[in-house]
Formats: sequence, structure tokens, C-alpha cells
Amino acid sequence: MLLFDEVRMDEKQCYAKLSVRPSRGLVDEKFVVLVQNVLPGFQLTVHASHQCEDEHSWHAFAQYTADATGTVNVSEDASLGGTYLGVEPMGLLWSLKPIPGSKPGLRMRKKNVQNPMVVTISVYQGHQTEGFADQVPLANVLVERWYMAPGVCRIPVTEDGLTATLFLPSGPGPFPGLLDLWGGGGQLVEYRAALLASHGIASLALDYLTCKFTVETGKMVDNQYFERAYRYLQQHPQVLESRIAMLGLSLGTSITLKMAVYSKVIKLRCAVCISGSHVQPVDGSLEQIMGCFKKNSEKTQLSDDNEMIWRNLLLPIPTDPSLKVDVGRLQCPLMLVVGEDDQNWCACESAMDMKQMMQQAGNSHLLTVLLYPKAGHLIEPPYSPFARASCFKSIETRQKVMALWGGQTLEHSRAQEDSWRKILIFLRENLYGTPKPCTPFSHL
Repeated sequence: MLLFDEVRMDEKQCYAKLSVRPSRGLVDEKFVVLVQNVLPGFQLTVHASHQCEDEHSWHAFAQYTADATGTVNVSEDASLGGTYLGVEPMGLLWSLKPIPGSKPGLRMRKKNVQNPMVVTISVYQGHQTEGFADQVPLANVLVERWYMAPGVCRIPVTEDGLTATLFLPSGPGPFPGLLDLWGGGGQLVEYRAALLASHGIASLALDYLTCKFTVETGKMVDNQYFERAYRYLQQHPQVLESRIAMLGLSLGTSITLKMAVYSKVIKLRCAVCISGSHVQPVDGSLEQIMGCFKKNSEKTQLSDDNEMIWRNLLLPIPTDPSLKVDVGRLQCPLMLVVGEDDQNWCACESAMDMKQMMQQAGNSHLLTVLLYPKAGHLIEPPYSPFARASCFKSIETRQKVMALWGGQTLEHSRAQEDSWRKILIFLRENLYGTPKPCTPFSHL
């Protein structure tokens, strides 16, 4: 599908034509933004705007000069100024930031994955830096970015006391499965699972900190909660029971590693751990893991901007084997994704210790480590806007604080794109047995 808009520029009957291809696609799919039919050497600004479900507005912009044919191709031409510089095909998305005057600490996260992220791409005359809302663009195009590909099925799950959502890929199945765990912020976060289902993996997004059981009883779930989630996936008729993975970010990594090594129920084909650690009481429950973190809270530091830095809570990495998951016993392939500027958690030190443990145990052939300099904690699907710091609500105190996640915009965005590509390949190789291409929007 191709949408375009054109507006007469001046008395010489010259029109600016703007096209975005594809104008409808998955959030991890690249698009091409093309401005045509302007005068050679014409200065213009390409602007992207988006209003989130929380009604906060975000924007990005880049300044270009048209070539001798009166064309600007954002995928090939260098931005001369704006929210990014140089040739950045997807810079209009990953450099999105709250508009001037927005409250501090915002982080963009999709809540309703059944609706697209709608972005308006516009072209303005001249090299602009502000006042976009007060100007009339030369042309604009609406772009839809989806987490759910056509045919993906969303199924709320409450069986066995679970608070979860299952996303099934389109097609007859059965499909390999994945249990998707987010971090210490709680809530039922669906967008990554929806995107994985769009790539052919039946994915169960699981709330384990603010689930119905915890809300009603005030108690944290036990380890059997995760085993019940695994069994739900395993027994689903559309899921291949022997081809199930786990993916965890931050605290979700702690659970993933514990279950992968010690559970007698959960037998994984592979695991992906993003920005996490293996340090925890080995025999402990989720409540005891959280208690371990709380016990070390005096190690919390503050940045110059009064942002919480929690990366030292588990440092130094303990030598006591009862205080860290014995990854030397791991029997499935493991991928660790690490930002070297993670200011929230000791992911880098933990990865190095896990590598050493697995080398000593003789199972390091199962380990893949992706290290990204100047990337922070929140390594998300590609082209997600970067947040070096944002508001974070503590599960225990329910108080909002400003958390420092770390990273630099360009390098972090590069890490998100590269790691997602490698995660998909890793999952396909271990769940399907071969890297399987998927272009769910190619027919639109």
C-alpha cells in the first residue's frame, strides 16, 4: 500500500509530493520516506508526530536539502540537523521524543496492541526546529505501525489463576511457543508477545507481579505460577509442546534462568535474557528474590539529576553458589543481551560471570552473549523511542521515582535493531530449526 500527499509550493506550479512505503507495516519493519517534485537545492524539514494512548505527544524531525532532481530520500540522504544527524532510514521513529513542555520522565509503551501506532509524517519548507504545530505543511501522510500482523489472534488467559494474554500467529499451526516475562514494573505488557506472534511464535505475555492473585491476596506468586503458565502453553492445541522458549527482561531474566535450570516441569528449547542477572537466592521464591534486592537498597545511588541508579544492588557478584543460579547446569541454548551502559542492573558483570561459570562447567557452547557499548537497560524491539531515564513505580511502595536506565540515543537504537534481528534468528533456529523469513504485511 502506498499513500502520498502533494501540495502546490509556489506560483511556478511546483508541487511537493510525499510518499511513505509501506504506509502500513509491523513496528520492526523499515519504511522509505520520499519527498519529490521540489526544486533542486530546496531546503526542507521532514517531521514525525505521534500522540500516545496517554495523550502525550511525541515528535522527531530532520533537515534535508533536495538533490539535483528535486528529491529527498530519507533512507539514503543525510540529515543536516534535527533530532538525528546523518543517514538514518528509521531516525524519524527511534529519535521520537516528548514535545517541548511535556512533563519529565515519559516513556512510550503501547498498551492496546489491537490498534496501530499512528504516526503523521509531514514536510515543511525550510530548515525548521520548532513551531511545527503553528505551520501548514507542504504535504503529510499517515503511517500505521502494528504489533499484530493480519491474522494474529489475541486470547486473554485466566485459566489456572493466570493473568496472561496468548498471541497466536496466523495460519493453521501448530506453532512453537514462548513465555514472555517483563521486569519489575509489573502489569500485563503485551506488545513484545504480539510482535513475536507476528513472526510465527505463539507467545504468552504473563503478568506475575500485579496479577489477579496478587491483587486479591496481597501475596506474591510462587514458582508454580510460572510452571502453570508453561503447562498452559504446552497443552494448547496450537502450540508444539516440545518447542517452547522463555524470554525475560530485567527481573524477568531472574525468573527465566531459575526456571530453565531448576524446574522439573519447564523444559525449554532455548532462552533469551535481556538486561538481567543470575544473582538471587537459589532456593528462593519471587518474594525472596525481591527481598534480596530490598536488603541491598542502601547501595542505591543518585545521579546528578536525582535519578535512581540500582546497578550496584547485586555487586560485587557473589562467589557463594547458593546466591546465584548455577548456569553450568543449563541444558538449552541461552542468549544474553547486554547494554554496557546499563545503569539499572549489573547485567554486564552478570553476563561475564555466567560465561565463566559455563566455561568451567563445559556448557559454554550453549551461550551467546550480545554486548552493546553505550546501550542502556531498556533494550526494546527496534525503532522504539529511547528513554535514558523515566518515571518508575515501585511494586512494593507504589511510589513513583525517576529511574536511570542508561544508554545513548544512537548507540542504544542501533543495539535495539541489531539485537532484535539476532533474537529472531536465535529463536527460529532453536524453535523451528531454521531461520524462517516472515513478511506478514507484504500483501497489503
